[in-house]
Parts: sequence; C-alpha cells; structure tokens
Amino acid sequence: MAALAALLVGTLNVAACSASPREPGTIVVASGTDLESANPLVTVHPMARQVQRHMLFVTLVRLDSLLQPVPYYAREWQWSNDRRTVTFALDRRLRWHDGTSTTAADVAFTLMKAADPGLGSPRRGDLDVVESVDTPNAHTVVVRFRSPQAKLPVIFAELPLVPKHVLDSVPVARWRSHAFATAPVGNGPFRFASRRAGRQWRFVRNADFPEAMGGPPKSQQLVVAVVDEAATKFAGLVSGDLDVAGVSPTMAQLVRADQSLRLMSPAVLFSTVLAYNTTRSPFNDPRVRRALSLAVQRQRLVQAAVAGFATPATSALPPGLPVTPPEDSTTDIVRRAHEADTLLDAAGWRRPSPSATRVRNGQPLALTLLTVGSGDMAVEQLLQADFAARGIALDIRVMELAGFLATIRQPDKQFDVVLTGVPGDIALGHLSALFDSRQRGGALDYTGFHTPALDAALAAARGSDAVGARMAWARVDSILQHDMPVAWLYHARGIQGRSARLQNVVMDLRGELVSVSQWTRRQDP
Repeated sequence: MAALAALLVGTLNVAACSASPREPGTIVVASGTDLESANPLVTVHPMARQVQRHMLFVTLVRLDSLLQPVPYYAREWQWSNDRRTVTFALDRRLRWHDGTSTTAADVAFTLMKAADPGLGSPRRGDLDVVESVDTPNAHTVVVRFRSPQAKLPVIFAELPLVPKHVLDSVPVARWRSHAFATAPVGNGPFRFASRRAGRQWRFVRNADFPEAMGGPPKSQQLVVAVVDEAATKFAGLVSGDLDVAGVSPTMAQLVRADQSLRLMSPAVLFSTVLAYNTTRSPFNDPRVRRALSLAVQRQRLVQAAVAGFATPATSALPPGLPVTPPEDSTTDIVRRAHEADTLLDAAGWRRPSPSATRVRNGQPLALTLLTVGSGDMAVEQLLQADFAARGIALDIRVMELAGFLATIRQPDKQFDVVLTGVPGDIALGHLSALFDSRQRGGALDYTGFHTPALDAALAAARGSDAVGARMAWARVDSILQHDMPVAWLYHARGIQGRSARLQNVVMDLRGELVSVSQWTRRQDP
C-alpha cells in the first residue's frame, strides 16, 4: 500500500498505509497501464478512449441506454428526403479549454483527419460512408453520405472532436508524438490538469461546460492512477485510496464480501484473441489457423482463467449488439479436437507418435506466443496445454507493453502468434481497423491479413441499413470464421470494484465512465 499511497501523494494527501482525508470532491480511478495517448484519433487504449469520449472531449451526439442517438454537441439534426444528407445544428456556447470557441470547423477537421490514410486512425473505416462535409456557418455542419442512411451512423456518437486550431499545423505523421498526446486541449466536462508519466493523469472540473450538454461535473477532480498489480488495486479499494478499479476474477468474491465495496460486472466491448502472423509460415495456411482455434477449450478457459466473467467466443461479433448472432452453446470437445488433427494432417504437419510434436519436412511445429501476461498466466498456460494435446509446442514469451505493441504493429512482422485484447466499439469499426486493406499498417493491423472478399464484406456491412445489417455482418463473420486470421477466445465482461461511497455510477456497453460527470463521493461521517 505504501507504493500506491506514494503514487497519490500531493494530489490526494494520502498517507502511507491509511486513507487519510483527501481533498473534497476528488475521485480516483485505477488504470492497469498508462493511457496510450490523449489524442482520440490515434489511440486504441481502452481506458484512454473512455477518458476521451466521456471526460476530456465531446462527440457530436451521445447514445442513450438503448443505444439510440440523443443530442449532445449537435442539439438537433434534420435529414434530407433522400436520407443522404443530415444537417446538424451545434451548441453555440461550447469552448475549448483554452477559451477558443468550438465550431463546425472543428467537426469538419475531425472527420477529415480521421479519414486521412496518412494518419491511420483506427476509425477510418467507419467514415467510408461519408462523401462530403460542409460548414455553411460556424454552428452548422452538413454531412452528405455516399448512399441513403436508415439511421445516424454510430461513429458520430463514438468519435470525439479534436481542436483544429491546435492540430491543423501539425503534420499527421507527428500526431502520435506531438505534445497534444500528453497535454491535450479538450472541450469536455473535465479539463486536463497534469500528468506524471507512467503514474497518473489528473483532470479537473470544467465549470463552463454548457448546461444544455449536461453542465459541469458534480465532482471537483478525477485522477487516473496507473496501478498494474491486481493485489495493489484491491488493497487500494479496501483502504479507500481508490474509488474504482478493475479487479482480477480471482478477487471478485473478495470485493463482493466487503461491505465497503460494490462489484460491478457490465457488458464491455473487449475481446481476447490469438492474432496470427499470416504473412509467414505456418500461419499463411488457413488450415493451421483454424486448427489452433479448434484446439482451444474456450469454456474451460473462461471458467479457469477468468472465473466465468466472459462469454466463450463463437463469433467475431461481441454479445449485446443488435447484429450479434444468437449464442452457440454447443461444444463438442472431441469433435473439435478431431477436426483440428485432420486439418493439421492435411497441412502436412504430422505426429511421428501419438505423444510427439508434429513435424513437416523435418521441422517441428514449435511456436512462440507473445503476451504482456494475464496476471497469473492462466490463459497462456491453458493455451499451451491445449496446443500440446494436438502436437503443437508453444513457448511463452512475456514482453513489456510498449515493446509488445511495437513488435506486433511492425509492417514487417517477425512474430508467430500473440495473445492480446482487442477493444471494440458499437459501430464494429475495430473489425475494419483489424482487417480492411485500406487500414493496412494501422494501429490494429496485427495479422497482416487483407483480402478483396473481406474488404467488400466490410464495406457492405458498414453501409447496410437496419434491415440488412444483421445479414451483412454475418457475412463478415463467416469470412473471418473460414479464414481465421484471429482466433476469438472470449468476449469479456467488466469486473470493476468500486467504493460504496461512490454514487450515481452507471456502467454498460457505452463504457465504464459513461456517467462520470454525475459521480459523487460521500465523505466519511
């Protein structure tokens, strides 16, 4: 606890091993890693995206609890008769935190840059439906689409706006390293106040946030503390040093048993996957990729590794969305093992004896799994055992996060397979970021897998209307299941511990911080 207290000293007045009185109105949220970047057009870091969307910046519209668009920066909008053009009327009082007015020019700039191939934004594919953006005046934006739209695309509720006057002169090649990434100018309900690299970010109440958009937050400041150890997070919750923290599945029951804490397990858009390097052998063969996916006992993985706080993945589409197919609960472990063996045999990887490692042309089927470590390494060890049962030798290599990301994002990929999490979004834009050829080399291009058939299916799904969306996304899912560039292991549920003192907390598919502006913290009696 001394380490956690030392981390927060100076902001919260927390003493070494006890929850000393903190500055009133302060809320502390734990993040397992440092926020990758404050720039919403380039980051895929889950907590960073939550901070950007719900605290630091604003989006054009918001989603209500039924995932329907409601006014936010856009106070109203009107469709043309042909449903190809929508006109947004913007709030006139919103300002950037440096005092500059937020205007239609910022909206157009954000949409233009997010679609810029040179930036490689993970949301680029979501904007394929947009043909043009016009700004007839400072408070009106007119968006024209390439085809009629049955509903407002979800990207307008998920893409935070960025300040044109700050970033317009910065070449897109420098956006990831620019000072804006660590000292941002926002326009949301919280202002950026300070950052201690690898330790904490501090945000303070924006007293000027327009009432029509929700008004200023109820708390005075929010600190995102970087706490990577599961035991330290739990201890911080118990002591009162932390108000919200993701907890490990093994500690969920401890949180439930503590009367000072509450356990929240919201649906989240986050999937754990095996991403194959499809650019080299043996993973340039889809038979090998499918075999490894079939070898994984997902039900056992979910129960043993995450204590049931996940859904075994039978689809690339996460549960809870309108286009998600019904869950397939049938699991025939023997049949799947037989199919895996048949595929590996057909690919030329055969076992000299029933207990031996498979070989082809004298070379063993020996792979290296890159990972940043899943706590007690239960996931990695279970995968190792599942693969060994099919004659595949798996070596586990644990890497530090920055080196891990740099390795898997390299255009010239030099790894075999990685265990990683993929943050999703309601618009399913993460699937385009992973596989669309136009986003080759982007932040989520882990596998190097791109095909014309998948490009066409993704484009059709992004442009589909409400009636055809389920079928269109089913086509995308079918291709991914056949070609298997990624083995989807499980779709997570959130496991968040929070202080019972923290009030007005809502967590759902929109994110763990969706109600953060309404959070209040009761002080000790």
